[in-house]
Amino acid sequence: MFDELFGARDDQAWLRAMVDAEKALATALAKAGVIPASAATEISQCPAEFDPAEIGRQAVGPGNPVVPLVQAMRGRVSDEASRYVHFGATSQDIMDTAVILVAKNAVAGMVADVDAAADACARLADEHRHTIMIARTLMQHALPTTFGLKCAGWLVALDEAASNLRRVRFAAQLGGAVGTLSVFSNTEVPRLFAAELGLAEPLIPWHTNRTRLGELAGALGVLAGVLGKIALDVTLLAQTEVGEVAESSGGGSSTMPHKQNPVRSVLITAAAKQIPGLVATMLAAMPQEHERAAGAWHAEWETLNSMFSILSTACTRTRDLVAGLRVDRDRMRANVDMTGGLVMAEAVVTALAPAIGRAAAAGIVKEIATSGHPFRAALLKDPRVRLSEEDIDKALDPAGYLGSADEFIDRALRR
Repeated sequence: MFDELFGARDDQAWLRAMVDAEKALATALAKAGVIPASAATEISQCPAEFDPAEIGRQAVGPGNPVVPLVQAMRGRVSDEASRYVHFGATSQDIMDTAVILVAKNAVAGMVADVDAAADACARLADEHRHTIMIARTLMQHALPTTFGLKCAGWLVALDEAASNLRRVRFAAQLGGAVGTLSVFSNTEVPRLFAAELGLAEPLIPWHTNRTRLGELAGALGVLAGVLGKIALDVTLLAQTEVGEVAESSGGGSSTMPHKQNPVRSVLITAAAKQIPGLVATMLAAMPQEHERAAGAWHAEWETLNSMFSILSTACTRTRDLVAGLRVDRDRMRANVDMTGGLVMAEAVVTALAPAIGRAAAAGIVKEIATSGHPFRAALLKDPRVRLSEEDIDKALDPAGYLGSADEFIDRALRR
């Protein structure tokens, strides 16, 4: 439908949404007593199959696809009923309402996949609450954590992104030429119109008030960031020299038989990197002239459609990625132990501080940690370290220095 006009990828979905809006308008007008019920019945039964390419070609002239669609619908009903197709509406009423219908459907699919990914994260968080791994800050080994806590972090982020999408206001649009409903002046019609489509009724028409679409774009941008974060974590953990997780399947190389690339993660990352620019376009389009935008409104269609297409696929891939993730507990533990206990230096400072003060303890432990000698042996040998061998071994045990990780996992799971 829109290839020649704005390059929409799912032409039939947009056409169907516009036809649904036109049919709902006729039904609402009849219920409000504005047009004959017989005309509304005929319009509502109008066949919905149209040639997307032809509608797209004809849309270039008027600058939107509603005009040729209305002409096509009028040609499929009687002369009497054709008088009431699109009665009292403007092209933007139908196009904006179609945008909302497409958005509502797309968001529902995304949220379903995000919820499924969150469920998979919850299972991983519970299963791996005691799977010790190294936490990394600035890409360096920091302190021990658990893989369960990392998955709990993914879970909460996914839940928050889904909550943002659930708060988006899916409202119909009906205001006529300039937002006054000048043709029929019946304020019952917008309520009936919205109800027919399962949408909210706005307080007033919102032709150049684009807060709803700005909120939608922002929520999609946040979701993209969350998906990108998970994909980036998996990509880093799947590196050969790290080897702590792997995707369930796929990822072969065309020339290197040994490789298993994290392809799902790579594709999710590619999607996440495209979305911020599209969000910026939507926000840039918000200031619109007077009662009808000259270009900004038109800029929204392809932008939103690209966001829906890109993110819908990324959500599905994230669901599959997390659900099939393979976790190597032994490799995680080996990576914790590879520094010979150095990652437990903070724990040693904490154990030594009551005897000599935290500042002094930190200085001594830093000197020992950077001496180049085996950490445990150096601690045992240094007379300034007033700790027994048992106390030193306790401080060097990663399992004893996980803080509130378990409670944080429980909080995430309870939510």
